[in-house]
Amino acid sequence: MIRTKLGSTAVAARGLLAAALIGAGSAAFAGTPYPHAGMPAAQDTGALALARGAAPITVTVALKLRDAEQLEQLVQAMHTPGSAQFRQFISPQQFHVRFDPSAATVTEAVAHFQRAGLSATLESGFMLKVSGSPQAIDQAFQVQLHAYDVAAQGHSPGYRFHAPVGEPAIASASVAANVQAIFGLDNSPHYRPHLRKSSDSKLAAARLSPDLRARALPSASGGNPPGDWTVADLAQYYNIQPLYDSNIHGEGRTLGIVTLASFTASDAFAYWNALGLATDPKRIKVVDVDGGPGAPSDDSGSDETTLDVQQSGGVAPGAKIVVYQAPNTDQGFVDAFAKAINDNAVDSLSSSWGLWEWFDTQSDVSVGQGPRKRTVDVLHAYNALFLQAAAQGQSLFASSGDDGAYDVNNANVAPLPSYTKTLSVDAPAASAWITAAGGTTLPGDQTYLGGTYTVKIPAERIWGWDYLVPVCAKIGLDPVGCGIFPVGAGGGVSSYVPMPFYQYVVSGTQTTEPGQTLIDETTTPPTTIVALPSHFRGRNLPDVSLNADPQTGYVVLYTSSVDGFQTYDFYGGTSFVAPQLNGIAALVGQRVRGRLGLLNVPLYAMAATPLGYAGPYAPLRDIKAGNNWFYSARTGYEPGAGVGTLDVANFARTMLLLGY
Repeated sequence: MIRTKLGSTAVAARGLLAAALIGAGSAAFAGTPYPHAGMPAAQDTGALALARGAAPITVTVALKLRDAEQLEQLVQAMHTPGSAQFRQFISPQQFHVRFDPSAATVTEAVAHFQRAGLSATLESGFMLKVSGSPQAIDQAFQVQLHAYDVAAQGHSPGYRFHAPVGEPAIASASVAANVQAIFGLDNSPHYRPHLRKSSDSKLAAARLSPDLRARALPSASGGNPPGDWTVADLAQYYNIQPLYDSNIHGEGRTLGIVTLASFTASDAFAYWNALGLATDPKRIKVVDVDGGPGAPSDDSGSDETTLDVQQSGGVAPGAKIVVYQAPNTDQGFVDAFAKAINDNAVDSLSSSWGLWEWFDTQSDVSVGQGPRKRTVDVLHAYNALFLQAAAQGQSLFASSGDDGAYDVNNANVAPLPSYTKTLSVDAPAASAWITAAGGTTLPGDQTYLGGTYTVKIPAERIWGWDYLVPVCAKIGLDPVGCGIFPVGAGGGVSSYVPMPFYQYVVSGTQTTEPGQTLIDETTTPPTTIVALPSHFRGRNLPDVSLNADPQTGYVVLYTSSVDGFQTYDFYGGTSFVAPQLNGIAALVGQRVRGRLGLLNVPLYAMAATPLGYAGPYAPLRDIKAGNNWFYSARTGYEPGAGVGTLDVANFARTMLLLGY
């Protein structure tokens, strides 16, 4: 994605919202670290075209779909019971015939880039792969690519990336008018896994000794205390077990994972075997996209991929799994989704990586002059790809983030309190065509400070670490210093994606709040980075939630690149919920004997009826307590826990009643 037409304040934001957001390297074979606070600053080593032996560059150019409005109408009809097109999902080939850019559009674009000395081939229907020397890329996109080096630090390797200096532009107005987004001019890693650990707050030592202790796996039959949960506990608590009792384990279904770090497959089998799950030893297939993300490592986020596979495959032990793993770049992320969707081999797909949605609006490119000039961005590419998935009947899930209502104020990236608190949401979860996975905290007592202080949680609540404020106060720390702000389930209102049709059927949705301006207060005068729109009727998220709080979280078996194979507990984050929903989709898909498509439509339809939450067969459980540092629980929907949590067996039953 292009991130250079930002203006001086936005460029400063990238540098100050962690050097990692611009100071990170290409996904090399060493497993490139994901962005985090404290990474060494990137050093500009000069023009890439002047570097001796510089390798060719490949850029992904996403073209606009034909009849995008008609496509949205088709997807809505496919998900409307009673419609003649209900569940009449189409193949990728049918999609491409109906909605891909015209042959003339593709031919013109290919010829344009070939005249610039580049090769250009059509992939994935509307994605062009444009390759050539750095000099040719510079000329074709009217930029100058520079190389940047990031020094090694601790266990993290050093690496190199390239990014453009100047405002990218496409000289041909007719070609540019059909461009949706461009990826690959900047190949630094941008995305973070939505994984949280109890150690992310300074209360870990007050509760656990030692922190995140290596230990034996808890009971395989479930009944483990929160913090030591396995998929067996999840199955009991959210009523998945009746499906297992009916011999539904995901047989005949295939689920996919899109990830930006590689993993050690034996860790997943060790987890499933320890729980006594019967799994096919050949159930996992790994697909490297754009060369793959490199070797597994802690710094690159391999624990995220590990838990994604363990959780999804543990919830649906009879399902097959395809892991699409790509370099941690905008290009890699989009290309991985495109590969998974166009392969059409998986019935459902989840990802637990993301970034504040504003950064996904920063791929500006000049497309001509004057009235012809417009903005293109990665959100458009997500929209097109995820619409295609919905039309094919694939169910997609994305973690909503772990920074409550303040996605941009991630303390691990942006050093608080240097920036104003700004209500913000995560992408790709903000897309209207993906199910955003939120998080809760389980009920029970949590004991701290050597047993002298107990936090009582009477009912399952929205996950927000505000409930730990009194404990922090006991040790003399404010929420920021204690590391608990803004940790919680990501949720809020998109400033860029309009509210989708299915959210109009419920009350409780909100518009963007006024006065949301991100300001760097370390400069003199303070620097305004972006002012978000007020009262925008945007897409609300999350859609649905499950337990995600690391204080009431899970066990992970993981081969650390530093400590070797270990069993860790008190892991959490909405990164658990997305793959869990992925596994649940495999079970429900087997139950209804077909693909489910966009699950948001039936979820909100259920929430809009009195029986959605009431009676012995209610598919949803309302969350009526807690907040995510801004959005508080209420009856029905709210941007904290979404429509609530699932009673999975009842949800599957209700799906059948809806005609699935």
